[in-house]
Amino acid sequence: MSDYTHDSHVSTEHAVAHPGYGIFIKVWVALVILTGLLVLSSHFGQSYAVWGLLTLTPIKAGLVFYYFMHLKYEGALLKGVVLITIGTLLIFFALLFSDVAFH
Repeated sequence: MSDYTHDSHVSTEHAVAHPGYGIFIKVWVALVILTGLLVLSSHFGQSYAVWGLLTLTPIKAGLVFYYFMHLKYEGALLKGVVLITIGTLLIFFALLFSDVAFH
């Protein structure tokens, strides 16, 4: 027997209500505002620009992952894999920066 319903061709056990256009527009507006803050921080000097990039860019990436790539609707296993991957990337970046800073 098939796991799919006849009307919507969606699995009954994995059916999740996705948000409407409103939430995507709100997230897009938030991304535009964060981008504006990044541009604004670059006008205050290089150190402000770097700190702006290091703090605001992960927030923007998180919004894109969570909403536009639909990570919000995935299971805990996939979310864990993504977090472990990003954590590993951050460790390598930290090691690279420490090597450049102290070498």
